[in-house]
Amino acid sequence: MEFTIFTEPQQGFSYDDQLAFARAAERTGFDAFFRSDHYMRMGVGDPLPGPTDAWTTLAGLARETDRIRLGTLVSSATHRPPAILAIQVAQVDAMSGGRIEFGLGTGWFEAEHRALGIPFPEKRFGPFEEQLAIITGLWNTPVGKTFSFAGDHYTLTDAPALPKPVQERMPLIIGGHGSRRTPELAARYATEFNIGFAPEPVIEQKLDGARTACERLGRDPQTLKLSVALPTLAGPDEATLERRAAAVGKSLAEARNGSDIVGTPAEIAEKVGRLRALGVSRIHFQLMDLRDVDHVAFLGEEVLPLLK
Repeated sequence: MEFTIFTEPQQGFSYDDQLAFARAAERTGFDAFFRSDHYMRMGVGDPLPGPTDAWTTLAGLARETDRIRLGTLVSSATHRPPAILAIQVAQVDAMSGGRIEFGLGTGWFEAEHRALGIPFPEKRFGPFEEQLAIITGLWNTPVGKTFSFAGDHYTLTDAPALPKPVQERMPLIIGGHGSRRTPELAARYATEFNIGFAPEPVIEQKLDGARTACERLGRDPQTLKLSVALPTLAGPDEATLERRAAAVGKSLAEARNGSDIVGTPAEIAEKVGRLRALGVSRIHFQLMDLRDVDHVAFLGEEVLPLLK
């Protein structure tokens, strides 16, 4: 089973905050560091220091870490033209020595788009599906050949299809709660299917849907990694948990909602055991307070040994 740290830097954190978190995650044994792909804070609070770009940040982290894998959970298909995104991801993969994981989603935060002048189409699943076809098509085109595409939303003519990622197959994460199209796209394109922010019965249902989609397309379901992303609060005692909950604007009672990962190392190990029994092979621990680097250290030093 794999364990990662997943962050939301748009909530008010700098590149240096993210670097400290990524280095702590690397030092304490996590498999990967992920960040969201948002340009605007959600909710009220201090607007400083302002947003950081996901792929610019990952490029920096690629040069300032050594082992840990790095990625987006998930990039918004509305933010960048697909051919440009393919170049960015491949370049950062090279900068990291082949440690990038590419999560892609439809995009959903309409207010962010309005604020920054990013077009926000009413129907986004079509462009998202075409982006998957274009990006994977560009990467899979043999060197020396060109790639063309004619769709309802994008047209490419004789694209050079360079650069290529360092990795022979770029890990590609698709997630969501859709019951049909999302799991089918994951079965066609993804190496990992992710469910976020859901209770265990919903997780079980959605993972079953992904397995069924693989079987419909003739893919071995065992080749699709199944993961969850869940808000996490960890600590040795109730007082620490209450402090960490307050730092992200919650009471401990609100955090103990039956879905999130909350508690002492023993409590978290019990939760992870239940998720493992559902077929989950990777857990993304979502940590919202990037100034609390000790939170990462506690998870790595006190919790991970119970899980591995």
